[in-house]
This record gives sequence, C-alpha cells and structure tokens, in this order.
Amino acid sequence: MIRRREFITLLGGAAGWPLAARAQQATMPVIGFLHSGSADAMAGRLSAFREGLKETGHVVGENVAIDYRSAENKNDRLAELAADLVRRRVPVIAAGNTASAFAAKAATTTIPIVFVVLDDPVRLGLVASLARPGGNMTGINFLSAELAAKRLELLRTLVPRAARVGVLVNPTNPAAETIRELIPAAHAMGLQIVICNASTSREIDAAFATFLRERPDALFVSPDPLFTSRRIQLVNTAARHAIPATFSHREFAEVGGLMSYGPNQTNTFRQFGVYTGRILKGTKPADLPVVQSIKFELIINAQTARMLGLTVPPTLLSVADEVIE
Repeated sequence: MIRRREFITLLGGAAGWPLAARAQQATMPVIGFLHSGSADAMAGRLSAFREGLKETGHVVGENVAIDYRSAENKNDRLAELAADLVRRRVPVIAAGNTASAFAAKAATTTIPIVFVVLDDPVRLGLVASLARPGGNMTGINFLSAELAAKRLELLRTLVPRAARVGVLVNPTNPAAETIRELIPAAHAMGLQIVICNASTSREIDAAFATFLRERPDALFVSPDPLFTSRRIQLVNTAARHAIPATFSHREFAEVGGLMSYGPNQTNTFRQFGVYTGRILKGTKPADLPVVQSIKFELIINAQTARMLGLTVPPTLLSVADEVIE
C-alpha cells in the first residue's frame, strides 16, 4: 500500500523534495486536487488523471505539479481544504467527487473548477446546462439514477430469490438523495427496500446490525468514497453474514465483492485529467460542455458467487466485462 507521504510526493507535492526540485516546482502551475476520500483509495484513479494530463502536454513533476488535499472521509473538512487551495491561488481546482465539487463551488466563483459528479450537475445546481455550463465549473458526470436501476436489475438477475434489498447510504454525501430514485425501480421489480445510513466505519457496523435484524436477501451499497476506502470491511462483513452484495466500482469485486457495475474509473479520470489540462492551456470552463460518462463495466466474482451458493446465469456471464475466478 502506498504511504501517504510517498503518495503526495508521487503527485508532485513539495514535501520531502530537495531544494532544487522545490525551486523548479515553484515555477510550475499547481493543480489543486480536492477529494473527500482517502489518498490510498484514490491511487489508481490519480494515475489515470495524470495520464489524461499527459495527453494535453502536462507531465507531473516536469511542467505541472499537483497539490492533493484529501478530507480522509470527513466531509466537514472539505470547506477548509477548498478555502486553502483558493488562498494558494491555484490556477484550477480538480474536484474528484460530488462533495468536493460543492466545497469548491462554495469557495470560489473565479478559479476554474473541473469536477466528477454522480448526479446531473444541472439538477445539483453546479452548472447552468450540460452543453453550456456557464460560470467557472465543468466536468464529467454519470447517469446515477439509470445506473442504480441497472445495478439493481443485475443483482436481481444474479439473486432471483431476492425480495428484500438492504441499501447502504452515506447521508453526508450530497449525492445521497439520488439513491431515493432507486425506490420506484425497486417497486417496479417487486422488491422491498430497507435503507440504512452510515458515515463512519462504526456506523457501517451498526448498519449491518440493522440489516441482520431486517433480514434482507441482498445488499446494494451506494457509491461513496467512504465505502470505497472501507471496501474490505464491507466485503468481509457481507461475506461473513452470507449476504449477496452489489457495489459501484470494480475495486470491491477485486477484494472479494460479489459483483460491481459502474463507470470505468480509469476512463473517467483520464477524461478528468484531459479537461483539467485543457483548462490549464487557457480554455474557459464555460466553453467546455459537461461530459456524460458512457463507458461502464460489469465485474462478477465467480469465487464469491460459489461461496454464497449462487449460480451465475449465462446471460450475465456473456455481458460481464470481467469474471474473477
């Protein structure tokens, strides 16, 4: 696992650099990268972000640096982190999730902001329209409501006996309200939904205690940086209680989660880097339409399915982007 100091140095941070390197860095533009999750959990996505920057001619450590600010899953820290980036007068803020996008928006109306958000940024009030964002913000978004319904449908296909589904939500995430849109889709499938909130590791354990009392047949974990950073805890707890679970990103399936369906994060954060690089070259956010992420991936962990006594239908195997044996 990458230690935090090593991670920041990798991104181009000044900590631990020789004086000559620091002097060189002082002449570089510095991207303010803001995220509510943990640095370790973001390592793979940051690599893709750097690749996107490179496509626009920006190489971290050579002609651009990144000042990474992580709230370490404490969303109430984001406002101060965003304000600090504004005080530093970075030329662009890259907001890596919905909560950080809101914090950046509240901190400045002049510094360009590029975001990655789960919900419609127009509905969230971040931009005026997808085609013409206006203001100082643009970025990438996912069709979260459609994704949630599709993920629930895939879970039902894998666990056809499911009648009650537990849904885990972080209420401190501004995108949490979008999970409410899952309820009509669930009812259309004849499913009953049991929603539990968790915004800390301890609350995750408390939510599972509630799920065990409610006895759902399956679990739907909503996308959230906290849950990604606690993916081993979530996957192991679900396995211990033999609850089939679906997750939003492949990182969960890679550590033993039953299945994941969601945006291809490598593609998303590469595009995120491209947009940030274009801003550094002088393009105004108002002139860059919001990109709709259209590349999604279904990952199935066949070994976990066997442990749960589930048979993966051929229909799922045929459409899965990867099956982990």
